[in-house]
Amino acid sequence: MEYSINKLSQLAGVSTRTLRYYDEIGLLEPKRISSSGYRIYGKEELKLLQHILLYKELGFELLTIKQIITDPHFDKRRALLSHREKLLEQKKQIDALIQNVNKTLDSLERRTEMADTERFEGFKKEKLLENEKRYGKEICDKYGEDTVEKANKKFMNLTEEEFKEQEQLAQDIIANLKEAFKTDDPSSELAQKCAEMHKKWLLYFWDQYTPEMHANLAKMYVEDERFTQYYDKEQPGLAKFLYEAIQIYTNQKRT
Repeated sequence: MEYSINKLSQLAGVSTRTLRYYDEIGLLEPKRISSSGYRIYGKEELKLLQHILLYKELGFELLTIKQIITDPHFDKRRALLSHREKLLEQKKQIDALIQNVNKTLDSLERRTEMADTERFEGFKKEKLLENEKRYGKEICDKYGEDTVEKANKKFMNLTEEEFKEQEQLAQDIIANLKEAFKTDDPSSELAQKCAEMHKKWLLYFWDQYTPEMHANLAKMYVEDERFTQYYDKEQPGLAKFLYEAIQIYTNQKRT
């Protein structure tokens, strides 16, 4: 069966403008052009569009998607299996959050009391899901899925006391970092204390620690605007200052 661009647009739920753009950049070319000059798509193009939209939904950039679908050596089945595992894990987290909301509503409506462990579990899963959505792909690309999976597992196994400790430590890092920033010296005693605190905070999540891993993570604070914004919303330039402090700290640890 063949589809005009309008029919394919309606079937896939994407605009004709998007389909034209995909054609322009060589991402999804039509099967043929009709005698009237209209784009005509076939079954193979339909399948390809499905893959494109799937990868797009998973957070891949169009350039990356093009590289994936045009690489004859790329194992699409393995990639999809991996993505399916991630989606199933996200589904579990979402289901857990829904369950937590339902229990909270039940507690409010029936005046029953939720167990403290139930309240706490929901918070952890919510935070984990938020981080996965915002940074999951970049972290996986940098450290590998196995490392990320271990970090997530360690985070979910935190006790309530440990969870509160890491939350407080994150706040303390920001507060001390803002003070150290005033010195304009990332090698200062207070700045290096911040780097040490940052290492301690990471160990609530990381299964293992090396100065190299710490230094590489800090690079993301200046290379990825989302990480930069996390610190710079408190004080412009804070992310770069922390990066420089961590580079000094980790260099000392490696010597």
